[in-house]
Amino acid sequence: MGRRFGWLWAAYAVSAYGSGLGFGAFPLIAVLALHASPAQVSALSAVGPAVGALIAVPLAPWVEFRRKRRVMITMDLIRFAVMATVPLAYAFGWLSFVHLLAISSVVAAARIAFNAASGAYLKAIVRPVDLLVANARFESTNWSSIAIGPPLGGAAIGLFGPVTTVVADALSYLFSALGIAAIRGRDREDAPRAPDKSPVQRRALLDGWRHILGDSGLRALYVNNLLVGGLIMATEPLLAVLLLRQLGFPPWQYGLAFAAPCVGGLIGSRLARRVVARYGQHGVFRVVGTLRALWLIGLAFVRPGVVGLVTVIAVELAIIINMSLYTPVLATYRLEHTPKHLVARTLSAWSIGQQASIAILTALGGLLADVTSPRTALTVAGLLILTTPLLLPRDDQTSQLEPSWPVAAHHTSQCVPDDHVGEGQRLGPSAERVAVEGPLVIATPDA
Repeated sequence: MGRRFGWLWAAYAVSAYGSGLGFGAFPLIAVLALHASPAQVSALSAVGPAVGALIAVPLAPWVEFRRKRRVMITMDLIRFAVMATVPLAYAFGWLSFVHLLAISSVVAAARIAFNAASGAYLKAIVRPVDLLVANARFESTNWSSIAIGPPLGGAAIGLFGPVTTVVADALSYLFSALGIAAIRGRDREDAPRAPDKSPVQRRALLDGWRHILGDSGLRALYVNNLLVGGLIMATEPLLAVLLLRQLGFPPWQYGLAFAAPCVGGLIGSRLARRVVARYGQHGVFRVVGTLRALWLIGLAFVRPGVVGLVTVIAVELAIIINMSLYTPVLATYRLEHTPKHLVARTLSAWSIGQQASIAILTALGGLLADVTSPRTALTVAGLLILTTPLLLPRDDQTSQLEPSWPVAAHHTSQCVPDDHVGEGQRLGPSAERVAVEGPLVIATPDA
């Protein structure tokens, strides 16, 4: 794979495992330390991503016309700095709900910028034929981190307090930045020339959406993913309240309920290449895209005790197997069908739209849970997601696997042996977030 890939993968793994330890840290802090209501917990998952998406809109052209490794390092350091304020504020008794909202917003914006830079960097140094393998490998790393991290994080919270895993998550961003900084070599091709005129720069803000909406296959996949990702993410704060408060699950069981099914992520991501080779991208989009929407309704039937724990694990396992197979295929299709000079803006537009969808649906889910109950809100989310397969692209929209420009021509002079690069992570430390966004993505992880 080469030395550059080794450093980037190591940096990614450190960051992913840090976030695995910090699985669901903010909802846990809100519930256990700040005694937040269901609406407040949902607002924490909604307002932060929404504000972060607004901040990220003007960042997209800036990322496009900057050296991508420098952008990734900067975004990692920003996330380290703001996350480090949580344990400090908690230690001095200053931690508040508003503080968590502010940090969530900054982290969300930095994540979008990081993902956009990492996707552009991936396309610049990985051969087109290796894109699916690259995405699948980072997906596998992501799922393994979520399988191991949450049980350890839950145990650490029980022993040392609710902000313990936030420290690990913050340090993981610092070590990720150091790993990316250790990558040597000149990245001459990864920063397109910026437009000279300000009207052109203003138009550049919307170029990512223009590209997505102008391609019939990307447009259908985008709309479908907005709803699927938003509905899955809307269940996270609802489950936190249901499991931790109403059903009395201890934190370690809450972590285990999302960690154990992540073995399915390793299965799905390892199968991606073979399934695409046999059935094609369109077959994956139609069949797996439908299967991933069938299981969420099962969360409405969670009960106390071992039966409830097994129910959550079974539902999450089914969702994760399908999402981990679907996500690298989607990420690869998106990169294949986006010209090099638009990659950062397209990925930014994709993430911003996903964040907005998550914010809106999570807020609505929290309001519904306050008016009725978390279980009712979970039922509504499970029923709504059953309609999303109707939005998947038709045969004529994705059956043509070759993009409309010679992708190989963009890479022939750039390809280097150190293959699969990518990061881009995390909407946040949760198995559901990773299922939505994929491996620090390039996919994503992010939806």
